Amino acid sequence: MAQHTKTLDQYTFNRLRRLYIIALGAIAISLLTSQFLIRTYLNDQEDDSKLINVAGRQRMLSQKLTKEVLLLTLNKSDSTKQPLIENIHATQAEWEMAHQALKFGDEKLGLEAENSPEISEMFAGIQPTFDQVITTTQSLILLSQKPSPDSVLVNQELKKLQGAASAFLKQMEKIVDQYDNEAKAKVSKLRKLEIGITIFTLLVLLGEFLIIFWPSAKAMKNSIRELMEAEKKAVKMAKDADLLSQSKEKSVRELRALSQAMDEILLFARVTPEGYVTHMGDQFARLLQAKKLNLNAKFSELISINENEQLMVDRIISENKKSGWQGEIKACNKEGTEIWLDFSMLPFNAGENKTELIIVCLDITKRKEAMLEVERLTKESFEEKMLQQKVLSRQIIENQENEQNRIAKDIHDGIGQMLTGLKYLLESVELENPESAAEKIEKLKLLTSNIIKGVRTATFNLTPPELKDYGIVPALTELTQELEKLTDKNIVLFNKTDFNQRLDSLVEINLYRITQEAINNAIKYADSSHIIVTISHSEKLLSIIVDDNGKGFDKSKLKAKPDKDGGMGLTFMQERINYINGRLFINSSENEGTRVTLNVPLQ
Repeated sequence: MAQHTKTLDQYTFNRLRRLYIIALGAIAISLLTSQFLIRTYLNDQEDDSKLINVAGRQRMLSQKLTKEVLLLTLNKSDSTKQPLIENIHATQAEWEMAHQALKFGDEKLGLEAENSPEISEMFAGIQPTFDQVITTTQSLILLSQKPSPDSVLVNQELKKLQGAASAFLKQMEKIVDQYDNEAKAKVSKLRKLEIGITIFTLLVLLGEFLIIFWPSAKAMKNSIRELMEAEKKAVKMAKDADLLSQSKEKSVRELRALSQAMDEILLFARVTPEGYVTHMGDQFARLLQAKKLNLNAKFSELISINENEQLMVDRIISENKKSGWQGEIKACNKEGTEIWLDFSMLPFNAGENKTELIIVCLDITKRKEAMLEVERLTKESFEEKMLQQKVLSRQIIENQENEQNRIAKDIHDGIGQMLTGLKYLLESVELENPESAAEKIEKLKLLTSNIIKGVRTATFNLTPPELKDYGIVPALTELTQELEKLTDKNIVLFNKTDFNQRLDSLVEINLYRITQEAINNAIKYADSSHIIVTISHSEKLLSIIVDDNGKGFDKSKLKAKPDKDGGMGLTFMQERINYINGRLFINSSENEGTRVTLNVPLQ
């Protein structure tokens, strides 16, 4: 019989194992297929974004080319014409290269020549306008190189250039729209594919439920029902056995209870339902210092000298003498020592209609004192954290105010003063005096460039537009280049693994701010001449490392927590990295430079 049961269990296990392997295999195949198709569509979407980006840049280059040609025709100085002509040639070459890349693809730009027939037709339509812009540009360059160019001919060529450039922009805008529409169509197709895969997966799950899981559940239900029936039979047999031994158990019940209390529990007593002691163990008597025990004494008076505690014990006995009670009570011996007891009270039938209460206690005074100490330490820790939070909040508010004041001062002292100078300089221009007017116009150009630079610097310090438009890598590239110009430090960014993914906006801004803080610390405090920012990533982790060759510092002197004297820079970096579930590591030694490492999960 035993051998037969074992064989049946093994057969059932093997059968269920095969069914579950088939079910999980079907789900795995469905998931892998869906991931392969979705990845394929996502790669196509990445190529579409590159096309749209290059197409948008093409429109910008055409406008830049037109403006540079216009500046060339307005320039009267022979010494500055040649740099303008070189700029025009460079812009024209870049414009033509981007145009050819859009039409025929370019491996350097990562573009493939897979334009749709509609876009190819649009490029064929824009080609005459494109050629006219190039021809007119070359003509204007030749005219500008003459000692006395014909102004009428120059104006005619300028009108042709402006007309061709305007037409090119309109046609290029339609091409960009077509790129965008085709990308949206691919996204729509991807959604439909995803819905189809989801429906197929649900159907697979439904089939597995009907073919595998439901029959297995029914089989298990039948087995459980058989086990429950066997259990009922066993319970009935146990009850019959209890009835046979009930008379014997009744005669030894009191002895068993008392023996167990004496052997296993040292603190025990027996009291009447009215609360008077009939028996108390030696250990209990010694703990309560009741050496000469009066059997007619009230239990509450023995357990405590405090009146309120006595009343509580009397109430517990009075209200729970039939049902019993368990909990913690506070006792106090004759010397006034406080004792905490784990108190259990059980009603017991002593025979001949006589009822008693058995009281069993455990001395938990040390455990209670430890719990109270833990509560006290927890309260102190909470108050300390609250104090730290107040200091941190104050420092944050102060830093925000300082930053706002700094921005206001930069705008007022820098941009504001330059705008005032621009106003006065414009008012002083005298058109009747061409030489003086030309000199002041040159000053206006220089002052306007400085104002633009000031505005760019102010907006760059607030939120870099590259971060929102292109992502963390372009933003950090712009940051290192700008800081290198402003500080004369050698600041280099190295994208080790060519990371170009977009992350969540909150992750990107926090990564940017932490890296900015690390670079600023290297500039301000480290006396470094070289700063290297390295970006690398794996499948699940993005890492940004900031190295400098500065004087370094002793890590043991770092402030672990912010206080009224400062220490907020590292704290803000740690708070930001914690907010995006990343990790921050700082390695430094005196006179050996500093390395700041940021690790952020990509999934």
